[in-house]
This record gives sequence, C-alpha cells and structure tokens, in this order.
Amino acid sequence: PVAGSDVWRRHSTHMAKPALPRVLFGTSALGNLFVEPTHDEKKAVVEQVLKAVPTALFDSAGKYGAGLALEELGRCLEELGVEPEQVLISNKLGWKRVPLTTPEPTFEPGAWVNLKNDAVQAISYDGIMECYRQGNALLGKYEARIVSVHDPDEYLGAAADEADLEARRADVLGAYRALAELKAAGKVQSIGVGAKDISVVGFVSDHVQLDWAMFACSVTPFVHGEVARGLLRKLGEQGVDVINSAVFNAGFLIGGDHLDYVKITRESRPDAFAWREKFTALCGEFGVSPAAVCVQFSFLFPQIVAVALNTTKPSRVQSNVELANASIPPALWRRMREEGLISIDV
Repeated sequence: PVAGSDVWRRHSTHMAKPALPRVLFGTSALGNLFVEPTHDEKKAVVEQVLKAVPTALFDSAGKYGAGLALEELGRCLEELGVEPEQVLISNKLGWKRVPLTTPEPTFEPGAWVNLKNDAVQAISYDGIMECYRQGNALLGKYEARIVSVHDPDEYLGAAADEADLEARRADVLGAYRALAELKAAGKVQSIGVGAKDISVVGFVSDHVQLDWAMFACSVTPFVHGEVARGLLRKLGEQGVDVINSAVFNAGFLIGGDHLDYVKITRESRPDAFAWREKFTALCGEFGVSPAAVCVQFSFLFPQIVAVALNTTKPSRVQSNVELANASIPPALWRRMREEGLISIDV
C-alpha cells in the first residue's frame, strides 16, 4: 500500500509490509558530510533520484548535519513539486537537534561542514518520540514512514560498566517500544535497525518484531563471515528484510584509500591490497565493473532485498540504479571461489 493509505492504517498489524525498492538513496551529503554542496547541487541530486526510479526511498537521519539533511530533503522535494505520497522517507532516529553553543558541533568532530546546529543522542522511549516529531517538523509537509533507531551499537558500546550496559539495553528496548507504538497507531509503515556491529542487530531482533535490518561493511565480496551469514539466515526465518550498505567497504573495493572508514596503506594491510588487485584483474577479465560485482554480491543472499547507495553527483544517480540491475556472469563467482576471493559456494 502507498504511504499514508487508510488501508495500511486499518490493517497495519495483519498486512504484509510494503516492498522496499531495490536501491535506497542515502542523504548524508544533504547534511554537508565532509563537503558543503550548494542547495541547488543538492536539489539536482534529489531530482535525478526521482527521475531514476518509480518510487524513490530516501534514507535520512536526524544525525546527518544535526537535522540539516532532513530539512534540505523536505525543501528540495517541495521545490520540485513532489506530493508526499509520491516518495518514501526513512528516518534513523536517536539524535536530536539542539542549539550550537560551541565553535564546532560536539558530535563527530570534523565530519560535518558549516553546521548551524548541534545534535545530542536521545535513545530512550521519550527520546525517540521527540526525535520522530522533530524529524517530521524538519521535513515540512513530508513524513518519515520508515523508522529505526540509529547506531544502537555505538550507544551500547559506550557503556562504562555492566550496570550501565544493562541500563542502556533497557533504553534501546524502550526506544523500540516507541517505534512499535507508532506503527500500531498507523503513523509509520515499518520499523527496522541498522548497525555496523551486527551482533546488536541480533540482540534487537531477539526482542522486537522488526520489518527490516540494515547491515554495513558486513556482507561484501571482501568480508562475509559466518556470523553475518548466520544472522542473515536467522533474520530470513523471522521474516525480516535486509538492506545492505557500505557494499564497497567504504570505497576500498573500488579503489579508495579507506577500508571500513579507516585509512589503510600497503604496509598496514598488505592482505587487503593483494585481494583488491586480484579482484580488479578478475573483473577486467570478465568485462564487468568492480562496483557492479560488489552490489550484485549482496543479491546472492536471498534475505538481502535492497542496497543503500550514496552520491553527491547528479550524474552518478542513474549509474547507481544500473549497478543494482547489472548482470554478472555466473562463471565470475565460480572463479572468485576457486581463487579464494570469496568463501561461499555460488
């Protein structure tokens, strides 16, 4: 059903959840991550996304630019004349905008450029409700119908001791109680979880009936360990759709210097560089792009239904959509297995 339909509201607990599009578009660039694009540059990216797919799903968060990404997304959509029911918005909740009282924002120093606000973490029942209301206010005439708790792994990881960890676990479960109430009231369509530490995805899924889960840096051609594969199987049995993100290990697999957001060198990680050289050569031999192989690797796992991709360039939007629909010769997967590049039988 379309976002906001009465049918969904009446049958929200019985009806199959809405199908996710194959590609989600990240919006951290709208929040000035590392660079500050102009409003028109941001709008050009949003416009290309709307042209490239039948129903666009924008993945955003209150943390992105301390609410700036949500604000810019709403403004871009309104200026482009998009009706609320024509678009899907995901908001990862857990950080709320507060006034900036220091020279730099206090969260993720150095990451966000020229912000006019700060953000503080608010993971609890009341905190998530506040983040949800604030997020929709920043979006203007649009509403986030797909919601989750943002980085619960980092929140749990910051615990000072065992007692603090227990209190934080209770906060995370309280946050999900808030999301479950929003869904039961028909205000949102689906609830999920996203985390770099996928053990936290497992913890949440044991306590909460999720609709979807987002992995990051956990299922790529370079890394796809037994723990991640086991969790995929478990989520599949629980009826949870999986969205894969950071499918290039933060750019390294397609030529970048950062592996999972950490800068590496040939000296510090010779194994990773050797893997990449073999991988790149093999892709060349089969005439396919490493980027397409990374994206399509996700879809070898039946539980993964979508990938999240990000770009700051309008010209890259269509090619991102094409990556999600690319065809990879089965012989390439077999060769990768034979040469020890991947550890699954395809």
